[in-house]
Amino acid sequence: MARKRKLPRAVALTTADFVRLASFRFALRRFLHFSETETARLGLTGQQYQAMLVVRSRQERAPLTIADLAREMLTRHNSTVGLVDRLVAHGLIARAGVPDDRRKVRLRLTATGERVLARLASVHRQKLRRISPHIFRELSELTGVWRGGR
Repeated sequence: MARKRKLPRAVALTTADFVRLASFRFALRRFLHFSETETARLGLTGQQYQAMLVVRSRQERAPLTIADLAREMLTRHNSTVGLVDRLVAHGLIARAGVPDDRRKVRLRLTATGERVLARLASVHRQKLRRISPHIFRELSELTGVWRGGR
């Protein structure tokens, strides 16, 4: 059984600190809610969109395997296999065998996957441009206060 790690020693926080933390987390959750809504409009989940982002981000580097995707998604290998299976069924990702190791497959976006991802990423970037001043302000207030000695 895995051992629980000890939490670091608590630093005294003020009500204002808790307000800042809650406000920052709320801003992040609002963006994630927006993301889930936008991906659902195309019949996808946020996790599927995230997987497509990872696959596309690695397109010009070393080939991406399911194990690599699982590591970047912070998911278990078997869960990632199911995620990839669903993306393949949607025609968004394709698998290609790895010649040196038949147990592995490389992942790439299909042409349809490229189009869907481009549409979603564009909408997400527009939203981030609109909300980034708020998120940066919240983060700056959090880190500025805490860097200042607390």
